[in-house]
This record gives sequence, structure tokens and C-alpha cells, in this order.
Amino acid sequence: MRGDFPHFFMRLDKFLSNYGIGSRSEVKNLLKKGLVKVNDIIIKNPSYKINPNKDIVSFNDKPIKFQENYYFMLNKPSGYITAKEDGYYPTVMEFFHNEPFFGKLFPVGRLDLDTEGLLIITSDGIFAHRIAHPKWEIEKEYFAKVKGNINNISSKNLANFEKKGIYLEEDKYQTKPFKIKILEAKENESEILITVKEGKYHIVKKIMKQLGYPVKYLKRIRIGSLKLDENLKPGQYRHLTDDEIKNLKKDVKLI
Repeated sequence: MRGDFPHFFMRLDKFLSNYGIGSRSEVKNLLKKGLVKVNDIIIKNPSYKINPNKDIVSFNDKPIKFQENYYFMLNKPSGYITAKEDGYYPTVMEFFHNEPFFGKLFPVGRLDLDTEGLLIITSDGIFAHRIAHPKWEIEKEYFAKVKGNINNISSKNLANFEKKGIYLEEDKYQTKPFKIKILEAKENESEILITVKEGKYHIVKKIMKQLGYPVKYLKRIRIGSLKLDENLKPGQYRHLTDDEIKNLKKDVKLI
């Protein structure tokens, strides 16, 4: 099956570069120095073909585990921009500098500078596009503290939001349907869970502002089937499990 050849074999310099060891030219220099082995044999030829699923490649005597893509869950703290780089604010990618494949990673969607919680970091472009695109209507659930007593919203209006959404006057935009669950309501502050199916800029804050309950604190706790790991402190991350990846891909019809 000659058509499958590129899937199973890869140039050694490309494999090392994709992993994040360095650029193609930097990798060639490392190869010349004899720092790379394939199946315990030093290889200096950058065009040497390997089967990344079978061959054992090591750099500085440390094995490199091949993965086609990478998937992480980050508990984003406040004060970080959701971007690969920014000229002013620190970005969420600063937590991943020690990952050897850092150059391949990027955040899925966005969380505002002052918003905390669940953020997916990956190298899988198709997966990321589907998670973020409103076409696939992936639920994003947030815990929020808002100003005012939200019990003043009638149960009828809450039901209407789940059917029709709301028209945002300032943006002249009709939102997709969303859900609000009231956790606690006091005179000056309420706690809610709000679930939306779109990722428009400041969408939760705009919805709550339109309703007359400005957001004081916001934390994303779920994306589709994926819930934020409560063991992760702000700024901590971990690999997604195989089951978590599988379920998310089911959410966006990739499997």
C-alpha cells in the first residue's frame, strides 16, 4: 500500500523539529554532533527515514515518544492573555515553555484576561476549530458572581433564554439559546452557572450586562464533555486522558 508510506515514515530531521528539538537547521547541527540515536545507533543523516510508531528515537540519550497531536487541560489564572504571544500581557503559553513540543501548541478559543478556568491547549488544528466554532454548538459552562439579586429574573424569562436566547442591544446581535442556573441570590451579589453554545467575544459578560447583572467574577468549568479538574490549581495543567480526548472528539463528530 504505497499510498500509506508518508503516514508511516518520516525524515528524521522533520520528526525532531516537529517534536520541538529545534529548527531544521538546528536539528542538522545536533545530528552532526552525534546526539541523536535511532534504535541505539547514532544517525547523522537528516534525511534518514524512520517509522515514528516503531523506531525508538533518542536525543541526548533520552527517548522521544511520538505523538501525532497533544492535548492539555489548563486551569487558567486571571491576568493572562489567551494567545500564543502578546506585546504587553503574559500569555497562557508561558506555562508550557518546558514542554519539548512547545512550538506546536496553541490555545483553543479564548478566555478573557480576567477570566479563569478551563482552557484546552493542543496542536490539533481540526479538533481546535471544531471545539471553538459555533456551528458545532459545543456547550461552555461558567461559574459567575454577578452584581444584584438575580432572583428578580422570572422563571418564565429563564425558560425563554433556553429556547430563544436574548437580543444584545449594544451589539445588535441575537445570541444562541443559553441556560442560567441560580446557585445563590443575595441583595448585592448572586452566584450562577451559565451555559452558552458560542464563543463570541465577552459573550457571557454581555448577556449578563444586558440582563442588568454585571459580572464580577467568571470561571469556565466545562467545555462539552470535559470538566475542569478540581485538583489543578490556577496555572497548573495536565495531559488530557485518552477517554477525555475520545469524548471531546465525539462531541464534535470527529469520531
